[in-house]
Amino acid sequence: MFLDCAGKTLDLSTPQVMGVLNVTPDSFSDGGSWSTLDAAISQAEAMVEQGAAIIDIGGESTRPGAPAVSVEDELARVLPVIEVLAPRLPVPISIDTSKPEVMRAAAAEGVGLINDVLALQAKRALAAAAELNLPVCLMHMQGSPRTMQQDPQYVDVVSDVAGFLAHRAAAAISAGVAKQNILLDPGFGFGKTVEHNYQLLAGLERLPEAFPLLVGMSRKSMLGAILDKPVDQRLHAGVAAATIAAMKGAAVIRTHDVAETVDALKITSATLRGE
Repeated sequence: MFLDCAGKTLDLSTPQVMGVLNVTPDSFSDGGSWSTLDAAISQAEAMVEQGAAIIDIGGESTRPGAPAVSVEDELARVLPVIEVLAPRLPVPISIDTSKPEVMRAAAAEGVGLINDVLALQAKRALAAAAELNLPVCLMHMQGSPRTMQQDPQYVDVVSDVAGFLAHRAAAAISAGVAKQNILLDPGFGFGKTVEHNYQLLAGLERLPEAFPLLVGMSRKSMLGAILDKPVDQRLHAGVAAATIAAMKGAAVIRTHDVAETVDALKITSATLRGE
């Protein structure tokens, strides 16, 4: 399967790596590291050299308890980076946002995919996605970044997440988003306990099969809880989780640790092909 991301192709016939580029001062994993223009550009180019098939740019932290960011502040963070990288990089760029104003402005500068943690539930987001005619990733989250880790509850986390994602995919299609442009993200760490996260990873095959899966577990607390290690010591666990997800059918792995994950997915792909 191939996605047309504003003229650049994302090949999903084998698992691919999405490199994370947070241009925020307060990301949980690398807050402030890439918040200057030069640093962000260098990091994006390095991730492409390491094998990233797409670069995901975000200007608002969605860590638990993170404060909201205004449209103006988010645009000020992401647009200068997109303006430089979109014509320079050989791979697509995605915009990690829930705001339709940011979606439109980013698309105008050459972004090729919308990555929305709110699954196009914000006002006018469905209409923006349909109008822009770009691939879009719909993510599951219980609650909001401000409240999501306050005692999340599920009847069956895999079934509940699957039902939500199917419902949001149907809503997007009804609004005019092409079915072939939809990806789904189960939202590891977004309104889920450690147990919920591992139940979800174990049950990835039960999520809607009609859409490619994008997953992100890199450096997250679900890894730290098992290892009892801080964010900067979760690399090997993140690669293990990525490998499991790819073996279970995930098409895109979103990660901060591109080179190591690319290597792991090459072995995973060879195994899946039986080579």
